[in-house]
Amino acid sequence: MTGAAKGAVTVVVATRNRCPDLLRTLPRHECRVVVVDNGSTDGTARMVRERFPDVELVELGRNAGATARNVGVERVRTPYVAFADDDSWWAPGCLVRAVELLDAHPEVALLTARVLIGPDQRPDPVSVLMADDPLGPNPSLPGPAVLGFLACAAVMRREAYLGVGGFDDVIFFCGEEEMLALDLSTAGWWMAYVDELTVHHHPAVSSSRRGRDQLATRNRLLVALMRRPWSKLAQDALRAARSGGPGLRATFSAARRAPRAMGRRQRLPDRVEEAKQRLESLGS
Repeated sequence: MTGAAKGAVTVVVATRNRCPDLLRTLPRHECRVVVVDNGSTDGTARMVRERFPDVELVELGRNAGATARNVGVERVRTPYVAFADDDSWWAPGCLVRAVELLDAHPEVALLTARVLIGPDQRPDPVSVLMADDPLGPNPSLPGPAVLGFLACAAVMRREAYLGVGGFDDVIFFCGEEEMLALDLSTAGWWMAYVDELTVHHHPAVSSSRRGRDQLATRNRLLVALMRRPWSKLAQDALRAARSGGPGLRATFSAARRAPRAMGRRQRLPDRVEEAKQRLESLGS
């Protein structure tokens, strides 16, 4: 990694009880790293201190979910920040290229990379969808315009991230990227998918898929409450309720967070809502 690029970007990793994964991935990062530990009980913090003394470690002592990344970004002093999960890393040279592209496109807040899953390097389906340019061509951007991203594959301007408040603590975790992307677009920033940037992701086989799906449903409802038209919230809530037990539980969970969410309600501008609806129509 060139010295100029190395001094322009920092990788922020939020982790919780994934010590073996972090041990494998931390040596692969090519620039300064900030690890934010979400109250791990498996010796993660001790391992980072002993094995990676050059890594800045922040011990929260609790599980802050996705907002742990906010703490990491606040520690960063570089103009750009790249996110990685404890089981992912950026391919060699990609952060150099990302810095070059962001330098060349001051209107762009965030670049999201192609994600290759596991040792067989299967393309993540989200990357495939983004590469299809669903929002239509914009020759001024370094790649297809997007209205979402995968956190482990995002590199962005620190000022843009902090300017919209980072990840939201009402959402907490799972699908937290949706509202941040909407808020960046509302603030006038562009986001782009760049296929030449690559992230490797080696996730463990999850035994709690149902729990994640329930969280994702809850958080879609909360995003709708905070940013979307009332009709959209009603539509999503009805669909969740009709889907059975997990959907009902997700709806009740969203209802418990609704008072805080209502305090943050701010309807999307028409241009952003229209783009969001266009994406949703393609996925239906």
